Amino acid sequence: MNTVSRTLMLLILGVVLVTPLSGIAQKTKPAGRTLRGFVSDNQCGLERMPGMGDDESCTLMCAKNGKFVLADRDHKRVYQLDKTGQEKAREFAGQKVKVTGRITGKTIRVSAIKADS
Repeated sequence: MNTVSRTLMLLILGVVLVTPLSGIAQKTKPAGRTLRGFVSDNQCGLERMPGMGDDESCTLMCAKNGKFVLADRDHKRVYQLDKTGQEKAREFAGQKVKVTGRITGKTIRVSAIKADS
């Protein structure tokens, strides 16, 4: 086998081995974007109603008859949170957070919620 043939075979073998690994790397990346905002409820949205207590109390009380949302006050947008987001948002009621997930329209398929300082 000459040098050119050997080099060509090694090149093909390298492509065959690297291609599946690049697919695995893509699957392990976190899906979606990260947005910042406040965990609010769908009744108050961007601004809570006066006289309803602190942000946490107000959000928890209103979410009993509604749902949690992400209120992006900087961009004046309110995003609905999926079922997973509803479960995770409770512990961050009224707080500034970072929400990571896939955005479809005005709904976020939540993969993570973390406090944002």
